[in-house]
Amino acid sequence: MALGAPTGANAQPQPFSAQATDPTLMGWMQGFPPPADMLVTQPDSNYFSFPKLRWSVCHLREFLPTEEISRGIGAPVPLNYPSPAQFADLRHEIDAVTFMPQNSDEEMTWEESLYANYTDGILIQHKGKVVYERYFGCLEEDGKHAIMSMTKSFTGLLAEILVVEGALDDTARVADIIPEIGDSAFASATVRQVMDMTTGVKYSEDYSDPDADIWLYSAAASPLPKPEGYEGPDGYWEYLQQVEPEGKHGEEFHYKTINSDMLGWIISRVSGKSVTELTAERLWRRMGVEQDAYQTVDGKGVPFAGGGITAGLRDLGRLGQLMLNGGELNDERLFPADVVENIRAGGDRSKFGTGFPTFGPGSYTSQWWVFHNDHGAYAARGVHGQTIYVDPTAEMVLVRLASYPRAQNGFIDPTSLPAYQAVAEFLMKRE
Repeated sequence: MALGAPTGANAQPQPFSAQATDPTLMGWMQGFPPPADMLVTQPDSNYFSFPKLRWSVCHLREFLPTEEISRGIGAPVPLNYPSPAQFADLRHEIDAVTFMPQNSDEEMTWEESLYANYTDGILIQHKGKVVYERYFGCLEEDGKHAIMSMTKSFTGLLAEILVVEGALDDTARVADIIPEIGDSAFASATVRQVMDMTTGVKYSEDYSDPDADIWLYSAAASPLPKPEGYEGPDGYWEYLQQVEPEGKHGEEFHYKTINSDMLGWIISRVSGKSVTELTAERLWRRMGVEQDAYQTVDGKGVPFAGGGITAGLRDLGRLGQLMLNGGELNDERLFPADVVENIRAGGDRSKFGTGFPTFGPGSYTSQWWVFHNDHGAYAARGVHGQTIYVDPTAEMVLVRLASYPRAQNGFIDPTSLPAYQAVAEFLMKRE
């Protein structure tokens, strides 16, 4: 089956194409009750198999317990839009933008790329104004979508704020802040090594490998009752206490989600607040967002700092604009400009390695991906196609939420990254 084969907006839908797997078209969870073959259920976890995934990414709260990231009770600050006529014209112009995908000799349009990558929602802001916004699949303008590992960038941003403000010492050893970490491989790592994922810890995250550590971690974190005979760790933090070493701290970047949950624990210990509380206090309540967000928790109520947030498309655009503006939004400074400057500068490029060929020669710091391209772009990224892409040169923020059939962004980057660059260049020329 050719999952993810590019198809244009008016092309005949192919089996398993974005158009053919639209959750409304497929009928998932429709009816009172839905037919048995249209159920998307827990606890057998089939809700994250494709194509049910395309419904589930907008309904995670129905499968897992969550904590709220409160927006407070104030009125939202409206986004800035052009006139309806200008907005419609811009959509048609952007839809027609063409680019050359990586390793291809056939051009693709922007609109074709949206279907090729199973886009559920897309928002583009240019110079603080929304110039493009569309919804597909399970997502509507008042809906929310799982952002997967973009959650890590929320966690990293909170940590960087605390570092710049002097509340967190990024040279401190983990064991000095979290003595309960015991003999875990994390104990001797520094906070910065955790933030930049240069720890030497044993953890495999190959979603296609049924024996990978990610599944053991998921079992530990599951809020559901443990099966009879289960003898593993209970919860995120218990798992972190038994992580074994692999390699040396500080030598290489290795993308491992357990770093994000270790960082979440550090943030909570230093601030005296859960990551959900701190996100609400430092970001969500002050950004003028439209909707509360929420974050999944383990069986002990610990928020999943590595991938548990669900949020609205426009509110993610507000976060991207906050980053583009260097910590300011709606004429209010939310955190020091040095926070964004540190992230934009990137991590040690010599440690990034060659494990992300579709991404290119970039770096990773404070749980953000940095491209080091001509536009100085950087991004929050999550599996199945989630991204907040910030392009300072083009003054562009792009948010894409998606439900691509396969988890790895390596299958999506060959069309997505050239498409983002092409739209950025189009907007710059259009000024």
